[in-house]
Amino acid sequence: MDADWIDAIPRLLKLFKYANYLIQVLRQQPIEVTVDEAGAYAAPVSTSPLTSALDTMDKFAASFTSFGKTVSGSVAPSAGRTLQWFREQTGNAGEKTELPHDYVELETRIDALKATHQKLLAATSQYANEAYDYPPNIKESFQDLGKSITEKVNHLSKAQNLSDAQAAMVAPPSAKPQPKTFSHAIARASLAGSQNLTMATPQGSSTPDPLAQGLERIAIAQEKVGEARLQQDEQIQGKFLAGWSTTLNQSIKAADKARTAVNNARLSLDAAKGRAAASGKHEESYTEQQKRAIEQAEDMFVERVDEATSVMRNVLDTPEPLRNLVELVKAQANFHARAMEVLEDVCREIGEIQVEQEDAWRKGREG
Repeated sequence: MDADWIDAIPRLLKLFKYANYLIQVLRQQPIEVTVDEAGAYAAPVSTSPLTSALDTMDKFAASFTSFGKTVSGSVAPSAGRTLQWFREQTGNAGEKTELPHDYVELETRIDALKATHQKLLAATSQYANEAYDYPPNIKESFQDLGKSITEKVNHLSKAQNLSDAQAAMVAPPSAKPQPKTFSHAIARASLAGSQNLTMATPQGSSTPDPLAQGLERIAIAQEKVGEARLQQDEQIQGKFLAGWSTTLNQSIKAADKARTAVNNARLSLDAAKGRAAASGKHEESYTEQQKRAIEQAEDMFVERVDEATSVMRNVLDTPEPLRNLVELVKAQANFHARAMEVLEDVCREIGEIQVEQEDAWRKGREG
């Protein structure tokens, strides 16, 4: 319960004690009436407004008093723990109950596991952001994002003149917008450059522009790399991010909750010991009620420690985090292998075009 309520309850009880006192005073005050009025009051009619009001106040006061006792009973343990915590923070508490050494070690390992999950998730959560490797994508035009590179190449290959080529470049998309990855951005820029060079070639020329050919092949290859990256991201989201988020938000959170219960039980135990010691008596001279309260608090403390120990061990022993980590690396490896395969192929193709251009250039200089 809120601390303000705890502070307000004694004041409210005092207020209603005063109301009760006022009610009793009003009941004892004589009321002067005439004979006719006396007859009227003696008649079997409804209760007077004053009596009804006083009865209502009596019932309300009794109800609130009962409520106050119930609330006080439920708040007392929490208030005791809060007071004990405050005394410990200010150095006014007695000896604290020590936690088992094995339990403390488990807590340290849980804290390390939690920090590891939080840091790695903070970094790898970028895989859920499609444009993480190309922030400037927002500057791309809708037309550039609207069609895939392969689709544009197909349309451009069918163009008969300059007008057809321009129409193919800005044609509305027939599928979903192209992703905003860095590889897709390179593909769009390469294709646009290839088309610009092709359209600038004099009409009637039978020799294709070598640079335009190379850029077109790069565009197709980069789109394949971008698609492989999106597949990697999807695998990481489903097989790593989801698993580690579940471990952090469910398993580790459950361990934290169990640890909080242990801390509350310890505070309750130390508070019970502190109340008994406040009387100045030696431990053997404690009353039966004080001994019973301490024993109950000790039993609860031991039970909570056992429960938290079991929960923390289960969290630490589960193989799920490492299994998820394997999936992360596997997705990355598959992406880089696919990217290397695609780029090696396009490098060979462009190399052949470059060799042909070199030969033509030398023949031209020699001739």
